[in-house]
Amino acid sequence: MSNIRNFVITAHVDHGKSTLADRLLEITGTVEKRLMKPQFLDQMELERERGITIKMAPVRMTYTLNGQNYILNLIDTPGHSDFAYEVSRALAAVEGAVLLVDATQGIQAQTLANYESARRAGLKIIGAVNKIDVAQPEQIQDSLTDLADLISVDTEEILKVSGKTGEGVDKLLEAIASKVPPPKGSQEKIGRGLIFDSLYDEHKGVIAFIRVFDGEFVTNQDVYLLATKALAKAKEIGYFLPQLKPAEKLKTGEIGYVATGLKDPGKLKIGDTLSISPAVKQLAGYAEPNPVVFVSFYPEEGDQYDELKQALGKLRLTDASLTIEPDASEVLGRGFKGGFLGRLHFEIIAERLAREFKVETVHSFPSVAYRVDGQLITNPKDFPNDYRSAEEPMTRTEIVTPPEYLGAIIRLKEIFRFSAMTTETRKNKVVVKADLPLADLIRDLDDKLKSVSQGFASFYYELTGYASADVAKLEIHVAENVVPGLTRILPKKDIEREARSTCEKLKELLPKQQFIQAIQGVVGGKIIARETIPAMRKLLGSFGKTGGDRTRKMKLWKKQQRGKERLKERGTSTNIKISARIFKELLKK
Repeated sequence: MSNIRNFVITAHVDHGKSTLADRLLEITGTVEKRLMKPQFLDQMELERERGITIKMAPVRMTYTLNGQNYILNLIDTPGHSDFAYEVSRALAAVEGAVLLVDATQGIQAQTLANYESARRAGLKIIGAVNKIDVAQPEQIQDSLTDLADLISVDTEEILKVSGKTGEGVDKLLEAIASKVPPPKGSQEKIGRGLIFDSLYDEHKGVIAFIRVFDGEFVTNQDVYLLATKALAKAKEIGYFLPQLKPAEKLKTGEIGYVATGLKDPGKLKIGDTLSISPAVKQLAGYAEPNPVVFVSFYPEEGDQYDELKQALGKLRLTDASLTIEPDASEVLGRGFKGGFLGRLHFEIIAERLAREFKVETVHSFPSVAYRVDGQLITNPKDFPNDYRSAEEPMTRTEIVTPPEYLGAIIRLKEIFRFSAMTTETRKNKVVVKADLPLADLIRDLDDKLKSVSQGFASFYYELTGYASADVAKLEIHVAENVVPGLTRILPKKDIEREARSTCEKLKELLPKQQFIQAIQGVVGGKIIARETIPAMRKLLGSFGKTGGDRTRKMKLWKKQQRGKERLKERGTSTNIKISARIFKELLKK
């Protein structure tokens, strides 16, 4: 164990974690140079397209320093705040953290959050400034000084590296081998390990990613999942190189995988303890993630319900923070309500469903959970029209920005419900702290912030609890029918504007019928916005131009009017059908 080093690379989005990991793999010879490709550990096509890490990625490297061989277990972690739960699980499996800062951008909001998380986990933190090949000397010096101040070390202890060219990466490897402490544990005790991630394989079943804290695991022995009391057999054991590489055993302090053969993903729980005996004490594990954004998913093709169910089950196995439960809509049929850690988290899951499982979905508007008269309401359609008190989830948001954009960011108060706003100057950056309702944050704060700061500002948030809310339920009616998927909870001051906007969009998208369709925005039974789609007209010709008997044409008109009335009655007594395509277009706008 004295030669094992377990560590993570953690940083703000786009500060070069994955590129630095590429150079570590290359220099240690873990991946041959001819096989290298950018963002090697980011295996999903979606990660490469967006340029962000979505899933943590473990890899085992070997490194020699002064004649001594070391095993370096790296876990590359996501940078976006929506995936902070992924980072927390990685931190529980290691003893050290490389805190990376982009020299061209300096310390950002997520840098501060990641430092606090690593510090609370008791990890040895090694500071490194990246992209020194493209940054100006003064930018490098400012980043060195700021990072040294943050982690309370001398500037000389901060390493300068380039993930692109490999400059300084050798010194970083030396620092990891010499400064990160070896893992603790007893090889003599009964084998037990912490499950920090998992995946599903059609042939091997559920594969548990574990950090071994005591004893060892050997192929073909019985293993127990203590939380779910499931018994399995270790069909295969091995390491991440970074592909799965079988081995005979996993020893204390090592990070690797155990293929359990289980075909039911529900039997494995992230944070559970895997052991060779059901009698051992469970490891501490992780706090259960609390979903904060709720979105209902429905298959675009109704006959893909079972495929959607299976796909969400497999995604749930690789993403412990995702919660799902059955849901149904009068318009879109059967589906599932998902709980997510943020808007980006939900967008990624929607894209993965389409790409990895070929299931196209329609979803409702993202919403948050409200406390109404002591009850928790997660579905907008269940929100009462009359209530005594309502509370909404609040966040403490930190925005890090260059000083020249401070004025534009403060003016965002005109759009978002910021309160208790304070500013703090940190050398060449300003930190803006404010309370903000979560419902505002998931709307489009990220886009607006990038727009007003030309992409230079960043933000991080954490939930702080609930606060009183002045909100109401907006329902959209089409031909006197409520469209459940379009029901939203909105601040009363914004509700009329949103109602008008939604009605106008629906008027553009819905096809004409043979009767007049009223589109209404309704709050508490009161119509606050309305648009009308006129009926299709079947021209019978005018009397003066076409000739013919006037009496006969009057009879035809009256017959047409009676038919339209019957159609209208049929349309209002049953649900107006809004196609999945129209629903999807409306939610895009």
